[in-house]
This record gives sequence, C-alpha cells and structure tokens, in this order.
Amino acid sequence: MMRANALRFEVLHQSTTTPGVHARRGRVTTPHGTFETPAFMPVATAAAMKGLTPTQVRGTGSECILNNAFHLLLRPGAERIKALGGVHHFMRWNGPILTDSGGFQAFSMAQINRMDEDGVTFRSFIDGALIHLGPESSMSVQQALGADIAMAFDDCPPAGDSIPESQRRERTLQAKDRTIRWLARCVAAHQRDDQALFGIVQGGTELDLRTASVQETCAFDLPGYAIGGVAVGEGTDAIERVVRHTAPLLPANRPRYLMGVGYPRDIMMAVESGVDMFDCVLPTRNGRNGMAFTRDGAIRLRNAIHADDPRPIEADCDCEACLGGFSRAYLRHLFMAGEMLGPTLVSLHNIRLFQRLLLDIRRAIEDDAWLQLRNRWPCANQVHGETQELNGVSDD
Repeated sequence: MMRANALRFEVLHQSTTTPGVHARRGRVTTPHGTFETPAFMPVATAAAMKGLTPTQVRGTGSECILNNAFHLLLRPGAERIKALGGVHHFMRWNGPILTDSGGFQAFSMAQINRMDEDGVTFRSFIDGALIHLGPESSMSVQQALGADIAMAFDDCPPAGDSIPESQRRERTLQAKDRTIRWLARCVAAHQRDDQALFGIVQGGTELDLRTASVQETCAFDLPGYAIGGVAVGEGTDAIERVVRHTAPLLPANRPRYLMGVGYPRDIMMAVESGVDMFDCVLPTRNGRNGMAFTRDGAIRLRNAIHADDPRPIEADCDCEACLGGFSRAYLRHLFMAGEMLGPTLVSLHNIRLFQRLLLDIRRAIEDDAWLQLRNRWPCANQVHGETQELNGVSDD
C-alpha cells in the first residue's frame, strides 16, 4: 500500500497541441521539499559531487539529487550515516534525495561470487570483504540512509553484445520475472512512512516483456515507477523505441522516472513520451574531463583550438563559469595545468546547462510551444556519437 505522506505528485499541465507529444509539467513533494518536473537529478555518487559544494549545486537550479546506495554501503556504511543523522544531514543537502538500490552496481562493478534468487554476493572493491545484497538488505540500507525516494532492488540484464543473441531473450525474461518477485519482497521489507518506494520496469528491448513488466509492477500501488535497464549498452534507436513504448503505459497519476539517461536528445525524446524524472553522470563526469555541453553541442576544451579563445563556454549562460567571465582559453589552461578549478567550473556549467534545458522544457509545456523549443536547443536534435553512459556504473 502506498504511504500517502511520503510523496505527492501533481500534474500541472499536459501538452495537447503537438501530435505524438505526451509531455507533462508537474511537481513532486517530499518530506525534504519539492522539485519541479520534468526534473534532472545530478548524481552525487558517494554523497558528494566531486569538486562541488552543496551550495554550488543548489545554485545550478538542481532541486533533487541522487546518491548511490552501493557506494555508501561499502563506505562509510549505512548505519554510520544513520547514526550521524541520515544522508541529508551527513552531506549537508536540505532538498530531496533519491537513492538507487545498489543492485546494478553490484552486478556490474564488483567481483561477483554468486548471484541467485536471494540477490548477489560479491567482494568489496575497497577491502575484499564478502558482502550480500538482496531485496531486504537493499531496503535496510536505503532506509538507514534516509533518502526521500528509494528504488526497489531489481535484476538488470546486460544489453548489446555482452550476451549472445541466442540467450538474450531468456536472460531478459528471467530478469523481468525476478525483478517482480524481488519487488514483492522490497514492499514487504520497506517500513519507513516518510520514504517513497519506486518500482522498476524491466524487459530489455523486448516490447512484449516491457508491457508485461509494466502490468506486473503497477499491480503494486507505489508512489512512483521507473523504467530501468535502459542506457546499459544498447544504441540510441533501441533506447527510443523502448521509452516511447513503455512510458505511456505507466500510471498517469504517478511520477515516471527514466534511470540513467542521458544526453539532451534522449531527455527531450523521453519528455515527449511522458517521462518526468532523469538522472545521469554525464554533466559531472564529462565536465571533469574537459567536455562542456552547449545548446549547439559538446565542445572539448582540451583541444588546441581553444588556446587563444577569449569567449566563455556559452555567451548566454548564467553559470558561475560563464557569467564570471572565465574564457575558454583560461579553462583549457586549467585542464592542461592539472588545476582543480577547471573540472569544478566546467562541471558547474554542465549541470546548469542541463537545468536550463529542463527549465525551458517546463516552460514550453506550459506554453504549448514544443516545436519552438526544439529550435532553441540544436543539441537535442543531434544523435550523440558517444556510447550512452551506464547508469551509475562509476562515480559522478
């Protein structure tokens, strides 16, 4: 049964004038405040965004952030964070926080000792300790952390060429069915009245399995639902096909969360499909490596072409890097010299770019001006040439 005091979702406006566009403008209310939707949640993997203070992150327009339960379980430990007042107090972030279940990271990052119906047993990459993580322990960890939104423990199958095609459907079906069984156990184990539990839809790129997973997942009356198993190795076209099929099937009166996505093009497509929430490591991970996102596309500040460029990253951007007058030439110098300020400034710019995009998306929905929005954001019409980042596979 849904705990009514954990989360409230309101649809404030529905896009109706553009055929095929199911975008909606909403608001999510949690015990630690509200966030406007569609929303982009920056990823603070280990209760921190590298090189950025909570005040700086808040200054980008970010209202809700994501923590990684897997990393916090390993270090410093969920019970330690609980004893220190919970993750909000621990990291000095007073807004909403979402924690992922840790399952995908355990499957993809750790040296797996055993995976079975009870979960996954693996060795910590920190000290080699043998650790078990399953539906009940994932709920225990996330409840100890105290995030506003907790994700159910799910089985995310590999995509792309990582599994032989002859085995793909069988493995995807296994993951879909196991995810539902684990969801029932998560619901039974989850006891915090002030924390919302979201279910996760699996099914890979098999649309019939996605449909079945939606029906089975939504049989549980939960405060929200997520589309998982996307952006884990499949191509852009496959991501779009899955999202456009799955999102409209989810309940209209609950927030819809697309996990681990992504590039501006993917976000725009997903909003058109009716998705409300996004997270991705792209702005910060790429920012630390000298890639800056702009309305017209990404630029690599390490390239020599920027060595004498007096312009900011983007002239109309109001982030600390651009409004502060830091030139592309100076930013390139910081990266070439190994100065910490470079990654900080470009990460701030990138998060702000994503928040400006989401702000413009919300305005376009309110004004029924979707087609004009695409003209203002050329980057959202580009097919990115890079491999889609894996959801939470490594640090933010």
